[in-house]
Amino acid sequence: MNDNATKPVKYFKCRDALLSDVAICEENRRLFRQFFEFEEYKLKRKNRLTTLDAGCIKTLTAYVFRFRNVNTWFGNRPLKTISKSDIRRVYDDLEDGKIVSRRGGRFVNRHDYYTKVFKSKLFALAGKDALAKSVIQFSTHEQPPVRFATEDGVRRLLNYVYCDHHRLLVWLAFDIGENINSLRFLVANDFARQINPNTGDPEYRLNLRPEVLKRTRTPRSEITNFAETVTLLDRLLPALQPGERLFDLSYDAAEKFLGRAARQAGVRSEPAGRPLTWKDLRSGMACDLLRKGWTRDEINKRLGHRPSSNEIDRYINFLALDGHQPKAKVHQFQVAKLEEQLVQAQARERSNGQRLSSVESELEFLRARWRDLAEVLQSNPTLAELEMALVIKQKTRANYQPELLLENPSRLLPVSKN
Repeated sequence: MNDNATKPVKYFKCRDALLSDVAICEENRRLFRQFFEFEEYKLKRKNRLTTLDAGCIKTLTAYVFRFRNVNTWFGNRPLKTISKSDIRRVYDDLEDGKIVSRRGGRFVNRHDYYTKVFKSKLFALAGKDALAKSVIQFSTHEQPPVRFATEDGVRRLLNYVYCDHHRLLVWLAFDIGENINSLRFLVANDFARQINPNTGDPEYRLNLRPEVLKRTRTPRSEITNFAETVTLLDRLLPALQPGERLFDLSYDAAEKFLGRAARQAGVRSEPAGRPLTWKDLRSGMACDLLRKGWTRDEINKRLGHRPSSNEIDRYINFLALDGHQPKAKVHQFQVAKLEEQLVQAQARERSNGQRLSSVESELEFLRARWRDLAEVLQSNPTLAELEMALVIKQKTRANYQPELLLENPSRLLPVSKN
């Protein structure tokens, strides 16, 4: 199902509905028509296209909805007649939350209106872009909150995904980390099986072609990291012809099965516990690789970002502020201290063992001399021989529990074999 083919049709219907809407004043409809003629031409020439592609259609469709909102905010007045105070009122109401979205909340994409409408081509056509720039001087792009999936969460979620094609799509989203709409249009010959020269394990190299990528992504090839991805590709690719799509499902169908599996598994995005999305798998890959020691530049390359992109910095900062990391350092210090104490104890044990070995050797020597002395006593010894026996006995008393030897000297006598 090539749902990209239906997007231009939807855009043209939305655009034409806007331009023919009699509820919008004719002056503004004329401005909107001029804008779309200019923007469609610009996008084709700038991107060297003969027809508008999916990326262009997405950009243009967003303008349709923005223009409807802007027309409402200015009370359907001709934009050529609005004043600086009118622009300031709309700007302040957006910033103060007086103008709300359909869901009743503050507009989170206010910055897009400021940069892409008020300070851009539409207001330039109306001759009001300079006024807008003089009013809107302090806006900043609001960073979306950090959210991502974890490897454990992905594995639990997959327990509730039963189709191999769907399982592979999940693994590719977390393993390769590309946009879901790019992954959906991969074909069989985008994958090449190879053996990792360092580990000897099989892996796949995925060619991410510019035709399937967002315009802001860098075309590249990436190697799979997870054995599960390889296993599923080994199972599914042999049945496909070169050029045949691996995934024949719409974006809505992909969202539906992912949402259902996530709910059944009780898996939500980290850290705020929001419903899991495909984008969470992409950012989850980045966080997973950060934890595994990949560098900022290595992850940016895998994500298809330019080296200068700072998108990954939000996740680097979040993980750096994670309270478990300082705690882990304390644990590592404690483990290192215990290891040092163990080494010292082992050294003492070796020293004691050496001393014990020396004592045992000396004890064996004295036992041998005592046996000799016993033989001398049995043969009516002379005084000199008795003195020698006394010296040996005194040494035995000093080192080897003399009270036991006095009570039973036979302890050191040879044991009779009879």
